[in-house]
Amino acid sequence: MTDCEFGFIYVLAQDYLKYVLQIPQPGTGPSKTSRVLQNVAFSVQKEVEKNLKTYLDNFDVISIDIAKTIFNQVMEKEFEDGIINWGRIVTIFAFGGILIKKLLREQIALDVDTYKEISYFVAEFIMDNTAEWIRQNGGWENGFVKKFEPRSGWLTFLEVTRMICEIFLLKHYY
Repeated sequence: MTDCEFGFIYVLAQDYLKYVLQIPQPGTGPSKTSRVLQNVAFSVQKEVEKNLKTYLDNFDVISIDIAKTIFNQVMEKEFEDGIINWGRIVTIFAFGGILIKKLLREQIALDVDTYKEISYFVAEFIMDNTAEWIRQNGGWENGFVKKFEPRSGWLTFLEVTRMICEIFLLKHYY
């Protein structure tokens, strides 16, 4: 992936985490890709938080380092079978949102740049593990946006939610 592609993904992750934290985004606001991602990933995130509340309540995220370690462990488990698809890519962002909310609840105060640090390791994971697949499947505009625009979103949303729940449940038993 090029620096430009990494930068694009990093901005998508920042936009998503600012959305989760309800940080206003001045100016023209996020791109169409960011808006579609926010809708899909936030729906997935809410469903995971509801269905796996007990499990999520049982792990502590008190620092960025711990958040990164947990993130990498869960993502390794999610992608260990080598299968990549847009639903799994959405889960990367959704899990970043879960972690930042855990940090917010468990730290006295988040540093203003905390969302940028989480955005960085989210983008880094995507860059290192899914970049070629993203390119081969239409990129963000011609692949992701077309797949997740509202006309086809509900079926995809249900598939993604099922997959995330399976991942967390599997992780819980290991």
